[in-house]
Amino acid sequence: MNKELEFAKALEGIKELAKNQQNVISKEQVKEAFDAIGIEEEQLEPVYQYLKAKNIGIGESIEIEERLSSEEKDYLAEYEKELSLLPKLTEGQKRAYTMAAMAGDSEGKEQLLTHYLTQVVDLAKLYIGQGVFLEDLVGEGNLALATGIEMLGCLEEPEEAESMLGKMMMDAMEDYINENTRVKKADFELEAKVNEIQDLAKELAESPEKKITVEELAKETGKSEEEILEAIRLSGNKIPYFKD
Repeated sequence: MNKELEFAKALEGIKELAKNQQNVISKEQVKEAFDAIGIEEEQLEPVYQYLKAKNIGIGESIEIEERLSSEEKDYLAEYEKELSLLPKLTEGQKRAYTMAAMAGDSEGKEQLLTHYLTQVVDLAKLYIGQGVFLEDLVGEGNLALATGIEMLGCLEEPEEAESMLGKMMMDAMEDYINENTRVKKADFELEAKVNEIQDLAKELAESPEKKITVEELAKETGKSEEEILEAIRLSGNKIPYFKD
């Protein structure tokens, strides 16, 4: 295994460990993980900066509320106010309702769903600053929670429920973030492609009044006609330098 792959694997392991520790990890745990692949302590500062950027606290939780937009702060305040009005379960009640939900009881499922709504918000806060809105993260977490509640029958012990539901909620939020990042990257690449074709067409045409053909641009630049036509289509046919 090459050094880059070992480093990436160690970093993913650290992130997974932090996830299971409420997004907090100690410096000792980081050092231990990277000692195994020969990374010295003085080389770990970029790793700590990366983890902080991912809202992973080093030794203590990050005050992530400071990263909220004013819109997100308003949403969070109103939503948490609504959640505060919901009844709270004792540990005994939670266990009893979990057992009932595992047996397929609808009231047990409903009570658990209500109980864990607050945890969805707490978990969503861990992903603030990842390029998506808090409200969207909460929505994804709530969907995962509802799905998980329906799957409790596969567990053997009620004590397994909380970790299973928590993992499902976090996985759903991470999947949403990853998909959002992928879409933004694709949008950026498409925009760059359109801009490149537009700049090349502008340079060849010299002015919007002097129109050129797709064939002419392809011949001058070495771009394929298909690539140029795709860029024109993606622009909504708004590149002004081509003949109709």
